[in-house]
Formats: sequence, C-alpha cells, structure tokens
Amino acid sequence: MIGKEQLRIGHFRDVRREQAGANLAGRIVTTGSLVLRQVGGDRAGELSANRFLGSPYVTPEEVLQTAGRRTAGACAGRRIVAAQDTTEINFKDRDRRRKGLGPAGDGQTPGFFCHAMIAIDADEDTVLGVVHAHIWTRSRKRVAARRSRDIEDKESFRWIEASRTAADLLSQAAQLIVVGDREFDIYSQFARVPRGVHLIVRAAHDRRLVEDEHLFDAPSNWRELGAMDVQVPPSRPGDPGRTARVWVKAGRVCITKPRHGAAIDPDTVTLTYLEVSETNPPKGKTAIRWRLLTTLPVAGEPDAFAAAQEIVRLYRLRWRIEQVFRAMKSDGLCLEETQVTQASRLFNLAAIALVAAARTIQLVDARDGSTRPATDVADQDLIAAAAVIGPTLEGKTARQKNPYQPSSLAWLSWITARLGGWNCYYKPPGPKTMRTGWDKLAAMATIYAVARAQKDV
Repeated sequence: MIGKEQLRIGHFRDVRREQAGANLAGRIVTTGSLVLRQVGGDRAGELSANRFLGSPYVTPEEVLQTAGRRTAGACAGRRIVAAQDTTEINFKDRDRRRKGLGPAGDGQTPGFFCHAMIAIDADEDTVLGVVHAHIWTRSRKRVAARRSRDIEDKESFRWIEASRTAADLLSQAAQLIVVGDREFDIYSQFARVPRGVHLIVRAAHDRRLVEDEHLFDAPSNWRELGAMDVQVPPSRPGDPGRTARVWVKAGRVCITKPRHGAAIDPDTVTLTYLEVSETNPPKGKTAIRWRLLTTLPVAGEPDAFAAAQEIVRLYRLRWRIEQVFRAMKSDGLCLEETQVTQASRLFNLAAIALVAAARTIQLVDARDGSTRPATDVADQDLIAAAAVIGPTLEGKTARQKNPYQPSSLAWLSWITARLGGWNCYYKPPGPKTMRTGWDKLAAMATIYAVARAQKDV
C-alpha cells in the first residue's frame, strides 16, 4: 500500500479510526473516485467509509493539520511559494436530501466553500502538499453590512489566517512567499505581514496613494524595464494554453488606509507595484494585464528587470492551486457529484479529497524528472516492490527505458505511468493514467509483501 505515514490523515483518538482513515484516503487516490460504493470496494467497505466520515471524532481540522505537518517537513530548507485560493462546491441540480448546507455563491443553491493553501517548490515549480484549508458553509441569516464589521468577522479574514498559518508552519523554509489573486488584495494583510513572509498579490482596488494619486495611474510615467515571455495556463480542459509577450514596469508606491480600515492598522504601507501588460494578443484572446503588489524589492536591486521577472514567475505559480482544485472537482475526483448528503461528512470528505488531489498532482509533476525522493509519497515496502516490477515494464528502445535515478520520485512516477497504460510515446501521462497505475502498483506491492513474508517463514 501507499506509505502509512504518507497516507495517515489523522489519529482521531483511536488506532482503528486512524487505520480506517488511511485506508479511505488510499482508496480515494487509487480509484480516483469519491463514490463511497466504488471507494469501499464492496458493501462492507462502503459502510466502513460512511461510519468513518460520520464519526464525531473525525474532523476536517485534524485531516488538514496532519497534512500540513507533513508538508512542512517537505518544505524545510527550500524556497516556498504558498499559493492560496477559494473554490466553491455547488450542488445545483444535485441538492436532493442535502442537509446542513447554506447557500453557495448564487445565494440559493446548497453548497459550501473551501479556502486552501498549498506549498510549491519555487525552484522546481512542483507541488509539495497541502499547508492549510478552511471549509465552511454560509448562514442563511442576514449579516450586518460589510463595512460595519471588523476584518476578523468577514469571510476575507480567511486569507490573513492562512498567511499566519503558513508563517508558523513553514518557519523552516529558506524563503516563504505567499501568493494570491484579487481577493487577497486586503489592506490589513499588507499592514500585518507575518515575520519572515513575503507577499505577491494581484491588485483589485485602485487604491489612493499618499501623493493623492491612484495606484493604477502610477506606472504612467515609469519606464519599461523590458519584455518577457510568460506561459498562460489553460483556461479549461482541452485548452493548450499559450505563450504571451508582456512588458514590465515596476516601482515603489505608498498606499493609504481605506476609509473604513481597522483602527489598529497603520495609515500607510509602502510596497512594490508591478504592471505586466501584453500589447499584441492573438486574435480572439484577451490581452494580459497583471497588476501586482508585493513586499519583494525591485527598485534598488542590482538588476531590477531580473528581480521583476522573478516576481512575475513566482506569481504565475498561483495556477498550481487551481490545478489542485480541478483535480479535486470536475476534472478529477468530482467532489460536487458525491452522494454524501450531510454537511459534516461532506466537510470531512472535502478535506480528504483536497489532500488526495494534491497527491495526484505530485505524481503528475514527477513524470517530468523530479529529483525528490520516492519516500515523499511511498513507504519502503512499496519502493522495494517497484524496484522489482520496474524492469519488467521496460522495452527494447531507449524511450521505453526508465531514465530516472532509482528510488527517486520521477523513477516511481515512470513505473506508475507504465502500469497505468502509458506507452512511453505521444503525450505525457495525465492524472487518470497515474491514478490507474497507482492502483495497480499498490495491489502488486501488497502481493509482493505477502510473498516475501511467506518466504521468510
């Protein structure tokens, strides 16, 4: 099976529940499904999964804290981008018998939300795991006007909370950069940056500056630092993405506190502002314009353009969390199609699905030659079985040979892909191929372990 520690999702006050949780997470990864009938394998397995999700001792908080501690170990000594975002699980046309859920984003359909943060190796662009998540449903009761509430009482506080968690949990990282989209443009976050953390935020508000100017007008008199190519990620399945040529400007700005800002926040905050613009987009494509606020320096750096390019590159890594969300939802595990109906069980399942989706993306990352060890996702028993199975999957041509260092994650990923049906040619293996291969590898590793045990008797 997949490594006990790597699939351990919590203790839940009982060794039996701990094992049940590990088994459920493993089955979700290997089957690529959240349908409990399929995940359980048989009626007894389905009932076991339902009992586990319904236990009062099983909580999404413990699942996510366990995953966060594991991710923290992988982040030690590395440059880390912690990307955060929110996704909605909407049960439109699938709301029958749903219990305990408030309205989703449309204000009517039952649903819930997941605000998650993942860790990405800034130098290898690879996903290292889940850092934090907050899962909740909205109340149907009316709330006070947004401007009359403290930041701590608003949903947007989840962004600040995630940044604090990252600062505490990933303190052993060589560098920590927290990245977010327009919803992360929160004055209190800029005013309360945790020690040892840098921010890169896509600006949403045309903020007032101390010079009585506005943020979006500031670059009008700045010189362009240079042009660079950026990869635009796919917007939907089947979209290959594209390469865009953009021009970059950067400078220092001093933003002022909003009229209804928190009394404890300072009146001004000084940041670096980048404007990234595409002047000649392809026909039918919207021109890129990214406005980025960051605590990282550009002005005064030995090579200002290189510093700006690095900030743009790091911001682009934010798309990895969108990729994890797709693997968790419609493009992978299809969380929104689960037949689980009770809110508490749905939240538990969502936490496990998030961890499983990140694991799938890790395996896909590894296909491109990750130097990380296979122990990131597997125990020594599975790795030993893979060492025996691997040579039987190799063919006669060079492209049919496993080119990676034995016991590396890339080496294990190649074996997994071959078991999933990849023929070493044409397009690289995707998440479905990886999940199929992992299921077969786990089953074969179990048989191998039993055979070794009988031999040793």
